[in-house]
Amino acid sequence: MNFASDNTGPAHPDVIAAVTAANEGYAMPYGADDAMARVRQSIRDLFEAPEAAVYLVSTGTAANALALSVMVQPWQSIFCHRIAHIEEDECGAPEFYANGAKLALVEGEGGKMTPDGLAQTIAHTGDKGVHGMQRGPVSLTNITEVGTAYSLSEIKALSDVAKSYDLPVHLDGARFANACAALGCRPADMTWKAGVDAVSFGGTKNGCMGVEAVILFDPKKAWEFELRRKRGAHLWSKHRFLSAQMEAYTRDDLWLRLAQSANARMAELRAGLAQIEGVHIAHEPAGNMLFAHLPRAAHKRAFAAGAQYYLFPFNATLEGPEDELILCRLVTDWSCSQSKVQALLDCFKAG
Repeated sequence: MNFASDNTGPAHPDVIAAVTAANEGYAMPYGADDAMARVRQSIRDLFEAPEAAVYLVSTGTAANALALSVMVQPWQSIFCHRIAHIEEDECGAPEFYANGAKLALVEGEGGKMTPDGLAQTIAHTGDKGVHGMQRGPVSLTNITEVGTAYSLSEIKALSDVAKSYDLPVHLDGARFANACAALGCRPADMTWKAGVDAVSFGGTKNGCMGVEAVILFDPKKAWEFELRRKRGAHLWSKHRFLSAQMEAYTRDDLWLRLAQSANARMAELRAGLAQIEGVHIAHEPAGNMLFAHLPRAAHKRAFAAGAQYYLFPFNATLEGPEDELILCRLVTDWSCSQSKVQALLDCFKAG
């Protein structure tokens, strides 16, 4: 019963099979493998972007940090939500790879910026002339860090604010597939058609071993990205193993089918929690991640039965009043079964 993260789940058999097949014989290194040419075309087709530059890296942190590094100058700010993934979970990597650019944090309910909040923060940045940070790109996280999702109209509205200041827009898509599945849209709808200039198309959390695609809809940034990827030590020599994963991931919409499965299990978990007395859902989940307040006694029963998930804050203790509510995060991955969801719910309900 592991609901700690979609990083804890296995890779999909199709991905493993593709990596095994890629291990046969020889292939040119550093992205010159034949599979990468096919991946580039498949992603361009998937995103309806025939001119897009497509690159692979092995981690989401590298994807976000390197993408942003070609969109920002060291003296500029990157605008993002106060609990955006690049703020909460990247250990300063975006600032490091951007040679000192800083994050300007925007407030907003449910992990989402609002157009007014973004416009206010942008307007107050760069108003000190040479003495202050200047305006840089806007970065969105979808699915957000609290499990909600920006709708297509919300992405477009935020992009419009950015464009009104002539600023580019980056989409952190570690759970891009889950967002697409939740919104019932195609990748182009959530990216360039909504004003997004660059996106990290995540695979690691959704059935891959470790691969993320960086898609730059402005190919003029391609060469700079290649240089930064190499200089940042993220250009794989045996690149064919990244290509093999992404080729399997994009074939026959596997990426979408896996996300739909993860989202479906979360919907079942959400429905079951609603039937348990004393449970409070912190944010309505859109995809495969949910935050909920449960009584300490429920957590103790679940952990005693072998369940794994995170409590918040991380130093929360199981010692104390049984009825005290403690916040937790529950995440479903592509391999999560209905029986596992029911087993967790049974632990929470028992008493």
